[in-house]
Amino acid sequence: MDGVASSKGRTIARWVLGGAALIAAGAVGYSIVRNDTMPVQQVADEAGEQASVAQMIAKLEARLAQSPDDAEGWRMLGWSYFQTGRYAEAATAFKRATTLDPDNAENHSMLGEALVLASRDGKGLPADARSAFDRALALDPADPRARYFRAVAIDLEGKHEEAIEAWFDLLEDTPADAPYAADVRQVIAEVAKANNIDVAERLENASFAPPSGGLKTDGAATATAGIPGPSASDIEAAKSMSASQQQEMIRGMVDRLAAKLEEDPLNPDGWIMLMRSRVQIGDIAGAREARDESLRLFRNDGTTTRRLREAAGALGL
Repeated sequence: MDGVASSKGRTIARWVLGGAALIAAGAVGYSIVRNDTMPVQQVADEAGEQASVAQMIAKLEARLAQSPDDAEGWRMLGWSYFQTGRYAEAATAFKRATTLDPDNAENHSMLGEALVLASRDGKGLPADARSAFDRALALDPADPRARYFRAVAIDLEGKHEEAIEAWFDLLEDTPADAPYAADVRQVIAEVAKANNIDVAERLENASFAPPSGGLKTDGAATATAGIPGPSASDIEAAKSMSASQQQEMIRGMVDRLAAKLEEDPLNPDGWIMLMRSRVQIGDIAGAREARDESLRLFRNDGTTTRRLREAAGALGL
């Protein structure tokens, strides 16, 4: 009987680490991948999506060869590798992202998940993955991926009830419409069943955080919304200007927007407007700089960074 129980325990451990570990990908990562790859995937049908991802990976690799200090690029490359099951390569890319942007909790938790899936032994959390999750939680105690795997580590130590409590705590902070909400519930149910712990009533009455719109925010809509037209005085002033003077006036408006953000940097709508304005005047490099700076400022605010990335994706950045 001991052998049967031991085998059953190993099976549950592999399930929690392998299949259920992808909860974290669904929770935070899948939306990022879909939004980062949107410009490519919009021109591909379902059958050609894998090829489109491969093309995007090749473009990212080429870009990073020219700009190896682009932390956001390494994060995107890591998720692209992750999406195609290349977990060891994903871990390498995420490791580079953590080196370039060490205070970004999400980079560390994504690194940890990639290391878990790259190990493939189903016996426990690799030490380097555990360290990555610890670092993520030190930076952002609310990081859902790191919280999930912290509970996994507790469960693998045989502290099943404590692990279930941690997953219930995560569930309470999980938006009701999050695509991974059902998966967290399933983890709790499977681990409880395997260890003869009664959670049926608690699961039935479990509460969720308020809905947050699922995977989508209004970032893309904000980035592509109509820009208010110039005032009557602006139009009148522009009539007497040459084309180069008009262009200079437009750039001056954009520069004033950038100056306002220097005074009030914690304004995500302002950053989206700056990205959009830079794109419209053809300053793609400046738009990417605005994207990167905004993501740095809000690096441990998951909802805002997702919104900013969706906006950047809609603008083709």
